[in-house]
Amino acid sequence: MNEPVSDRVQTRAAHLLPEERAAGSDDPEMQAEQILKDSEARETFDESTPDLRIDHRQSTDTVEPGT
Repeated sequence: MNEPVSDRVQTRAAHLLPEERAAGSDDPEMQAEQILKDSEARETFDESTPDLRIDHRQSTDTVEPGT
């Protein structure tokens, strides 16, 4: 059962990155679909990696000068 390929997947398949092209693929549209699924999963994952974490602080979180 082949489902129609979305425009988004076709566009992504047509514009694979050089390293994605170099890896080769028998099915660029399937490769693009997996790339987009991975991207969507990363966007919905709430926790950022420690080196990318942004701390939201307020002025009340600082140390008073001279202490």
